[in-house]
Amino acid sequence: MLPDPETRGLRLVAVLLTLTVVSGMIDAVSYLGLGRVFTANMTGNVVVLGFAAAGAPGFSVPHTSVSLCCFLLGAVTGGRVGARHRQGSRRRRARLALAAEAVLVGASAAVAFVWPGTGATRYALIALTAYAMGLRNATVRKLGVPDLTTTVLTMTLTALASESRLGDGTGHRSPRRTAAVLAMAGGACLGAWLVLRYGLALPLLIAALASAVLAVVASGRE
Repeated sequence: MLPDPETRGLRLVAVLLTLTVVSGMIDAVSYLGLGRVFTANMTGNVVVLGFAAAGAPGFSVPHTSVSLCCFLLGAVTGGRVGARHRQGSRRRRARLALAAEAVLVGASAAVAFVWPGTGATRYALIALTAYAMGLRNATVRKLGVPDLTTTVLTMTLTALASESRLGDGTGHRSPRRTAAVLAMAGGACLGAWLVLRYGLALPLLIAALASAVLAVVASGRE
């Protein structure tokens, strides 16, 4: 019997943990380099929009609005693509979304390298990365791997504490949840270090390359 193609490649848990690292890098780029705006973590972005609307210094309504709108457009695209490939394998859906993310983030790296420091570049990077994250989030939601949303950690941290042995559970998913938290923190730390020392293009290029590699090796098994 031939092996199931769905099982070939890297397990989705490892893929999504790596994407969580990438999310930390993307938000480091956007928050530190694009004017205190998030392009992966939309929970934080809604809060930032409130700060900007209240006139808090250092925050921008236009930047945050562009990020939110492009994220939503990416999520709509991800939903449409998912509906079209509903009968296809998880492996194919994951690889298509990862390939699209690699192209979009790679394009943002190219823009940051060729036209650094301009206002138009800032808006382009916000739009490209937010759209990529929306597309990815829609796909990850459909894949349905528990505790690995790749961009937000509030419910992961809640479950880590409430369902631990100190809470009301057995803690059997604590390793996965802890890994997600560490992956996000590690990605943010790496992204911040790269932004502060090398600018925006390099961390975006590394993020794009990571997504491209995952697009080639991802499987459909959890």
